[in-house]
Amino acid sequence: MILISKHLVPKGYNSLTIFPFVFLKSQHLKSHIVLINHEKIHLKQQLEMLLIPFYFVYAIEFLFRLFQYKKWDLAYRNISFEREAYANESNLDYLNQRSLFSFFKYLRTHDI
Repeated sequence: MILISKHLVPKGYNSLTIFPFVFLKSQHLKSHIVLINHEKIHLKQQLEMLLIPFYFVYAIEFLFRLFQYKKWDLAYRNISFEREAYANESNLDYLNQRSLFSFFKYLRTHDI
């Protein structure tokens, strides 16, 4: 379910996904199919990790990446869940062909 909330989406971001909701900063983003696909990938990741473990792993990996890179954006972009979503957001068929736990492939290859 897509909801509009400029207050829930953190500053500097356009969207936030907390199963089963995708929060968008503004109404016009509803038509941004690549962004919506990116968020749908996160919904799938959250489901397969049974929600709470997803958020825990996401936070721990972010802290690890922040320690590693010392830059917020670089740390965020290198979280495996984000790497998978960014790498496949333009492929609108990705979720139909995605295998379970595909984010593991993105744990470490190259820095973004």
